[in-house]
Amino acid sequence: MCGIVGIFDLKEKREINRDLLHVMNESQFHRGPDEGGLHIESGLGFGHRRLSIIDLSHGQQPMHSADGNVVLTYNGEVYNFPELRKELEGLGYNFKTHCDTEVIVYAWQAWGEDCVLRLRGMFAFAIWDRDKQTLFLARDRLGIKPLFYSELKNGQFIFSSELKALKEHPELSKEIDPTAIEEYFGFGYIPDPKTIYKDVYKLEPGYCLSLKRGQKTYQPRQYWDVKFSSIHQGTEQELGEELISRLREAVDIRTVADVPLGAFLSGGVDSSAIVAMMAGLTPEPVNTCSISFGDPKFNEAQFAAKVAERYHTAHRVEQVDPEDFSLIDQLAGIYDEPYADSSALPTYRVCELAKKQATVVLSGDGGDENLAGYRRHRWHTYEDRMRSLMPDGIRMPLFGLAGQIYPKADWAPKIFRAKSTLESIGRSSVEGYFHSVSVQSNELRNRLFSEQLKSDLQGYQAVEVFKRYLKNAPTEDALSMVQYLDMKTYLPGDILTKVDRASMAHSLEVRVPLLDHQLVEWMAGLNPDMKLRAREGKYIFKKSLENHLPNDILYRPKMGFSVPLGSWFKGPLKDKVNDALLGESMQQCGLFDQAFLNKMVSQHQSGLRDYSAPIWSLLMFERFLSKAL
Repeated sequence: MCGIVGIFDLKEKREINRDLLHVMNESQFHRGPDEGGLHIESGLGFGHRRLSIIDLSHGQQPMHSADGNVVLTYNGEVYNFPELRKELEGLGYNFKTHCDTEVIVYAWQAWGEDCVLRLRGMFAFAIWDRDKQTLFLARDRLGIKPLFYSELKNGQFIFSSELKALKEHPELSKEIDPTAIEEYFGFGYIPDPKTIYKDVYKLEPGYCLSLKRGQKTYQPRQYWDVKFSSIHQGTEQELGEELISRLREAVDIRTVADVPLGAFLSGGVDSSAIVAMMAGLTPEPVNTCSISFGDPKFNEAQFAAKVAERYHTAHRVEQVDPEDFSLIDQLAGIYDEPYADSSALPTYRVCELAKKQATVVLSGDGGDENLAGYRRHRWHTYEDRMRSLMPDGIRMPLFGLAGQIYPKADWAPKIFRAKSTLESIGRSSVEGYFHSVSVQSNELRNRLFSEQLKSDLQGYQAVEVFKRYLKNAPTEDALSMVQYLDMKTYLPGDILTKVDRASMAHSLEVRVPLLDHQLVEWMAGLNPDMKLRAREGKYIFKKSLENHLPNDILYRPKMGFSVPLGSWFKGPLKDKVNDALLGESMQQCGLFDQAFLNKMVSQHQSGLRDYSAPIWSLLMFERFLSKAL
């Protein structure tokens, strides 16, 4: 993995400030500690930090074509580069290295913008074509690798792998976008293409962007989208066998590396499946690592150990304790903008642990999105069936009122906690799903936000993110619809962001076989019944793995990679919560209703309400403010 950065003069060929480009590039040193390079010419500057994985002695960047007309700065891995290289050699291109970087250079010269359609892997890159006077940027189909950009008032276009590099530019506007605040407290992250800043954007997954000097307008172009359609025929056994075969191949092409290789092993289905496939492909024991918790409700270490024992892996475990709360300042620095997934903490630790054994690790991320593994997928299909039984004019007011009246009983057994379900059924399908995934409900955000912030929002609500994607959704099936939404929002905005920043903080490359785009396309073509059957998510995946993993791994309740925030905030971290949320920075920012903020903290610590997720989101926002202001 690597870090990329660039400055492009949209108006003329003004000199690029080498010192500034160097500072921007070095801010991402952690992404590529092995080597760094700059390329500067009239009106253009590229920077690159390299983490060497393949062809360690070559592949330095920015890389030039043999004729000198094309320059590339690239972050990622293209797994089919040997096949592409052979094809390009047949077209007359000569190669000096054995790395995938050079393949992209000549793929651009051979096929232009269509080169992205031929790349199988994870990537974010920028190409400068001097003959065409064109700057071309692209991001991989699923959003595994990040790419930020902004157009400055001085006419420069800047881009980078992380927001921190752009923030080094003195001309960058750091005006906070109120709609991004609304989206953050709705989702727990800021979905693409927005960032916390008004004039800074993320290039969305499956998009590319072409710019020419003197061009007044430009627009990102989508080159790929996942299509849900029940096209695969066959028996359950046949489909299961093909799924395993495709997964094994996706794992196999991701085990190519000239550095030590390993895998994350949480003890869940997806990571265990990856380890099972790796064990059959590598002659040496697989290096695996896990995180444990002192609280048994959150601890999966014993299940990870069981898989490790079955496949004779070289396994390491470390425990996360409340003292790890001290990481919150580091996390704020890693993510550069508010980010509220508390599993970022154990993810940081597991990456730290993995780096002791390996430079490249495989992860099981993506299985839940592709194969309907989340509990919310099951509940959404149930709620959608309920919605279909009653006209909107009757259902919405009836269930809406029931949801309002029903008490919020966080302290009660789950069977009595029906408030959220009633509220969801009283909404439209898309609004109901947003209600189920939101970190803070519409009602809670309305009470939390100050009158000034609500005025700045002008009625904007975070659910608009979902509505935007649904306009072009390639399915009408209820389950496939929410899978699609997750793949457009939660997957790149939360899961992949978390893993990219945490791994790169430790100069660790993470590869995700379950997000191989060919495998994703095949899984999207399965009948929804093969993914969610009765109460069992990832149905066909689990059935196909029965010969590889024990049933207590496959069919136990999903735990997720979470931390015991609720007890931490009432116990060892109580004072730290009070100091952060009730302190000066939150009072002076003018974004929150201080009385309600006090009430939220008090009710959580007394045990009356569970506000653990909202409190964590506020803590991370406060840390962002403390660094940004």
